[in-house]
Amino acid sequence: MKKIALPFAAALLMAALFPVAAFGQEQKDTMPVPLGEIVVTSLRFDRQIRNLPTSMVVVDSSLYQKRSAFTIANVLEEEPGVSRGGDGVWATNINVRGFNEERLVILIDGNRVETATDLTASLSMVDVNDIERVEVIKGGQSSLYGTGAMGGIVNIITKQGYFGRKPYVTADVISGYASVNNLFSNHASVSAGSRKWYLNLGGTYAKAGNLRTPDGILPNSQYNTSNISAKLGVKPLANHMFKIQYQRNWSWDVGVPGGDAFPGPAKATYTDIGRHLLSASYRISNITEKWTALELKYFTQYIAREVMMEPNTVTQASLPNGNVQRTTPEVFYPTGYHLTNGVQLQGIWDLSERNTLIAGVDVWGRKLRTGREKHIRIDILNPAGNIIKTNNVVRGETPIPESSFSSAGLFFQNETRLMDNRLTMILGGRFDGIRIKNQEGYDVDYIIMNGERNDNPPTQRITFEKGTEYNLSWSANAGFLYKLSGNTDLSLNLARAFRAPSLEERFKYIDLGNFVRLGDPTLKPEKSYSADLGIRVWKSKFNLQAGIFINHLNNMIVETPGEFVFRLTADSKPDTIPALVNANVRKALLYGVDLKFAYNFSHDFVFFGSGAYVRGMALETEGNLPLIPPLNGRAGLRYTYSGLGSVEFSVFGAATQNKIAEGEKETAGYYRLDFALNTKFFDLGFMKIQGFAGIDNITNNRYTNHLSTNRGDVSVEPGRNIFIRLKLSF
Repeated sequence: MKKIALPFAAALLMAALFPVAAFGQEQKDTMPVPLGEIVVTSLRFDRQIRNLPTSMVVVDSSLYQKRSAFTIANVLEEEPGVSRGGDGVWATNINVRGFNEERLVILIDGNRVETATDLTASLSMVDVNDIERVEVIKGGQSSLYGTGAMGGIVNIITKQGYFGRKPYVTADVISGYASVNNLFSNHASVSAGSRKWYLNLGGTYAKAGNLRTPDGILPNSQYNTSNISAKLGVKPLANHMFKIQYQRNWSWDVGVPGGDAFPGPAKATYTDIGRHLLSASYRISNITEKWTALELKYFTQYIAREVMMEPNTVTQASLPNGNVQRTTPEVFYPTGYHLTNGVQLQGIWDLSERNTLIAGVDVWGRKLRTGREKHIRIDILNPAGNIIKTNNVVRGETPIPESSFSSAGLFFQNETRLMDNRLTMILGGRFDGIRIKNQEGYDVDYIIMNGERNDNPPTQRITFEKGTEYNLSWSANAGFLYKLSGNTDLSLNLARAFRAPSLEERFKYIDLGNFVRLGDPTLKPEKSYSADLGIRVWKSKFNLQAGIFINHLNNMIVETPGEFVFRLTADSKPDTIPALVNANVRKALLYGVDLKFAYNFSHDFVFFGSGAYVRGMALETEGNLPLIPPLNGRAGLRYTYSGLGSVEFSVFGAATQNKIAEGEKETAGYYRLDFALNTKFFDLGFMKIQGFAGIDNITNNRYTNHLSTNRGDVSVEPGRNIFIRLKLSF
């Protein structure tokens, strides 16, 4: 640690000795308190946050540089209403107002990420160094994005090039280290362009060891990850713009820490997990006086998951002849391959100075192919305990039969400004048609017994019949923003959203050794009706965004406890293990409140804070919904020294979560103290330099994140973490 920290400190000291006035003229200082002027795109048109009647948060690239930022979720969890869950440090996801990723639409540059809904890691397959900003819209948005957007939208916008007035070439190098898992990360990017074109190329490599917790080392929590990206933009004609990009994010030897999800001291590892994205768009602007834009977009995204799991368990059963059968699962190899293609055509019309209409068609489809191979040793022992026979068995299984999910939707959204622009009204609607197809599924595809393969074993049975199903649904939303004054406004959002059951929820058959997770093809689509009322204050010294929300769901899908009976071979004894079976909870209710504020009480000091509470209930049973984060919040103080940098101290905490669903674990309340500092950019002539450093969990508190216990994978979060980062710009 000293070998790394000393050169870093020396570099910062050297930078501080150089004059900074020249660069200070180029780089505008950010406002101490945000004024809602960030332009967002997730509502399909460009608007400042303060002019949208929507509850949302935006996290830009600067925050990812200032934090340890292992993944996107580590920074997003600091925002109100957004919570983090996961399997270790690498495999993380988020929860928005009690809705997990199953009920959120995850986008990368506006393109859907469709992968296993009941496993984490979709947000981990994005390079934090390649992020420009992340826009999180809280609340139902199915009228814009169709199925899945019941809880909101997470749009991850990556860094692009830009068109310049004159030719340019720029480059960045970012290197960092985190002590909690010996993470070394290196990123480099280069951009070039002119008036008619731009090109951006980037790459990252990171390697991390096992995680340190207050209880000691968390075994099998290491990972390796890499990312490459290429983005090209061209203006072939006046008012025409063509963009194309490719992203490849790949990780390997990613440990998934063991727990209740795996039997005994199991060891599960993503041997390979990766994502390929190719997307292109063509936009024509200013077609007529009222026809503002027409854009055609296409994308294809391929996600591969290859896992190796060592169950490390042994079971024994007595046979009628007095012998004993000992079964040793040696290694399992689950795989999953997800291919998503989509096309979208959208037009924008400025019908008047105060009226904008958006309409379009959105078609996308997902194909899923899975497999699993189990290597099992079965020993027969005589009463004396001696092995008299050994059978080496390989079971070939398909956890989810080959299947596809196709969606086509027509959507519109109309924005009207009334009462001298004091009232903004946004009305939207969408009609969707969905088709689901699946091949026949079996509980075992083949068995290899002592080297001899049998494609029709006697225990083979059909788990899912081949079929095709069609669903129709509609969505709508109404948003109102009323400006009480130049700095204060009220917002109201009403929405009807829906979610068709995913392929995993319909067809999964996942045997993890000590319990099984089963799908149900007869599941009904979820429907929700939500309302969100908010108040916002945008002043130069103080801002506030606060809201209360309620969301009523019909046919909500959850896992319910059950049993699964199986045989390994025809002559083996039947065995029963617990199962979690997907089912529709007829009615559910989520409600709560979240808020965020910042107060610049002196020229150099800003006091900030946020908080969120959500309650989730299954109305038919009066029970609690699963995966509901506890009451949580964050408060801190930031000091900025003009011309040098800023330092920030904060406390993040959560209350006890004892309102838990069946099968969940109660988690105790906790707090975590964090510290971060960053310098300004310093101009060294031939390059600019900026430094970042900090300490997470200063007091090395032992705590459990409730959303990381749903599968029993992680019971202790990271301990004290010292991180440093250096950014060089040329």
